[in-house]
Amino acid sequence: MIAMSMRIGLGFDSHAFKAGVPLVIGGLHIDHPEGLAGHSDGDLLLHAITDALLGAVSAGDIGTFFPPTDPKWKGADSTVFLNTALEEIALVGFKIVNIDCVLIMHRPKIVPIAAEMRERVADLLHLDINNVSIKGKTPEGLSQDGTAVAHVVVLLESIKLPDEHKKLSAQADAPNEAEIDAALTTIASEPHDLSRLGRKLPTFDTDDLT
Repeated sequence: MIAMSMRIGLGFDSHAFKAGVPLVIGGLHIDHPEGLAGHSDGDLLLHAITDALLGAVSAGDIGTFFPPTDPKWKGADSTVFLNTALEEIALVGFKIVNIDCVLIMHRPKIVPIAAEMRERVADLLHLDINNVSIKGKTPEGLSQDGTAVAHVVVLLESIKLPDEHKKLSAQADAPNEAEIDAALTTIASEPHDLSRLGRKLPTFDTDDLT
């Protein structure tokens, strides 16, 4: 039995509200008089999720891949950042188990739109909605009236190969005695052409190397 490896990632982001820009949180466009200031679309929830995923596999953070000093990411859709993080965790053999998010802001109220936001985030992460939690909190006693904050925790597990793949791999690594005998008989019956011990011609023209 192969033991599953687990990883935990923590993500955080904050943005100030700004008039004249659309409000996007969790990939969801929200009707509100102010949006969130940022180099990209200001989607603090997707930014925090991206950081949580990258952190779980020790791949750096969102700024490592998408520095805010690079003009190409000005106004960028944050789903691009998220998809990169999903590729990173898949490359090292992990998948998401569940994700828990907390959004802290006075307005807009998150509770009335939490179900729709969960559905959107679940779709972006290719998860069942029951594995996505989004909670809204107000910053009681904190001086952040014009700011939105996101905290995210994600749990990953290593990807398990299907039993059929493991069976084929085991067979490839451990040939049976009949296969070994047949291979040795074939080798013994072939003429001993010493030229086969090395290539007579290179597989490429070395003059083509630049």
